[in-house]
Amino acid sequence: MPSSNPNRRHPHEPRKQAFVKKGKVVVAKNGPYLVSGGLPLRTEISVVGEEGEPEKWARGKKYPARANFALCRCGQSGSKPFCDGTHTRAHFDGTEKASRTSFDEQAETTRGPAIDLKDAESLCSSARFCHPRGGTWELTLKSDDPVKRKCAIQQTGNCPSGRLVACDKKTGEPIEPMYRPSLSLTEDPQANASGPIWVKGGVRIESADGKVHEARNRVTLCRCGRSKNKPFCDGSHIRARFSDGGKSLRR
Repeated sequence: MPSSNPNRRHPHEPRKQAFVKKGKVVVAKNGPYLVSGGLPLRTEISVVGEEGEPEKWARGKKYPARANFALCRCGQSGSKPFCDGTHTRAHFDGTEKASRTSFDEQAETTRGPAIDLKDAESLCSSARFCHPRGGTWELTLKSDDPVKRKCAIQQTGNCPSGRLVACDKKTGEPIEPMYRPSLSLTEDPQANASGPIWVKGGVRIESADGKVHEARNRVTLCRCGRSKNKPFCDGSHIRARFSDGGKSLRR
């Protein structure tokens, strides 16, 4: 029988994660993402559930391990996901517009009986994992129900951009999935679009001007070249029907 204490940690809830210093992504000026430190790279595909909305991730292609590589940021490379120098010929404008303020400074909070939900809307990548079961916000407001609490935490953790963060009501600490430092190229078959680069596990992201973004467990980097919130994704890949040639997409 579930515990009557709404603040007690569910045995399957993710724990707080301590980040390790492994690998980094440098945003080249008007150029690619320069990845170093042997970060693993693979494809992950969003899977639609019974409600007709994305509910889980399926693993796709795993790329051979490389110490260093450059990922396309302009969306026009002929060797996606890797850079082939097209950004130079295309005169790609990769000017970074994202806020340098912390997640907590940007976020608004929905307070529920068992968990709180922090929401920094500007980071949304339109992955839609927050939609099922009435929405993650509604589930948070009803989180005294253990099932709804578990769903809210699961949906929040599946949000690749880190727009949403569930927090323990008693301690205020984030409740996060345990992600090792890695990169995933996301695919969204429902929207028929290739999604952003999902950066996991507190990987260091350094801007072209040398400044370092806040280390976070989940963020998404634009790879279609059209985001207004560079280097982060703003969902523009869906409107542009961006494709990297992934097999999960319709032709």
